[in-house]
Amino acid sequence: MAEEKPYRSLVKAVSWRVTGTFDTIVISFLITGQAKWAFTIGFVELFTKIFLYYVHERIWNRLSFGRVKGRDDFNI
Repeated sequence: MAEEKPYRSLVKAVSWRVTGTFDTIVISFLITGQAKWAFTIGFVELFTKIFLYYVHERIWNRLSFGRVKGRDDFNI
């Protein structure tokens, strides 16, 4: 399996956080009952968690843990 490029990790981080932020906004609204606070909390965590996920992905991409070395598609 090929190593992931950094931009792939970034796109994955953003797409996951859009989903996660929607969840955070809904939960924050249910807890606070205030849309302003729900969106504020969601907005802040959107950026902090994109950064944390990106760093997490790049660290894991450097580790060989759990990877299986693929066989070549050809023989000479």
